[in-house]
Amino acid sequence: MIDVYHAMTTANLRAYPILSIILRTLVFLLIWWMLTNGNSASWWIGAPAVVIAVITSHYLMPAINVNWLELFKFSPYFIIRSLVGGIDVARRAFHPELPIVPALIEYPLRLPRGLPQVCFINTVSLLPGTLIADSHEYTLKVHVLDETSGFIDEIRFVEQRIARIFSATLDESDQGIGENNESV
Repeated sequence: MIDVYHAMTTANLRAYPILSIILRTLVFLLIWWMLTNGNSASWWIGAPAVVIAVITSHYLMPAINVNWLELFKFSPYFIIRSLVGGIDVARRAFHPELPIVPALIEYPLRLPRGLPQVCFINTVSLLPGTLIADSHEYTLKVHVLDETSGFIDEIRFVEQRIARIFSATLDESDQGIGENNESV
């Protein structure tokens, strides 16, 4: 029997593959419905398209564990920091003295490969004054507008939150953050 609370909060889709298929089917049905403005005549082509999309997505992106409660709690932070990031960059760009102290820093990737890393990289690029300039298998090159700001703490915070969302453990073997920094 499925533990409903565990399934709802953690969405342990690896343990319950049928949950993954149902969720994907609902998402693709909703997308099709929105694209066709709910036109029922479109379902003769929409139903096969949804089936193909579910099968393809199942093979291209295997089921992962997502803690929906953590994702929900992370969403306001993500939206607010994205807006603050845009405002901060605009303020610096239009300031007469151009208050920047740019640098490229190396940050070790400690999240598992796949969707957790992708979400982390995209989120860091939206933080105030940061942009992922390059990524390698185990490190990121992060361009920062002000190397004197507390960007490392915020990057670590985001990494920990993303790890909680995906129920992942962080690789603690490499803590050499910022060892090969370059001024820009």
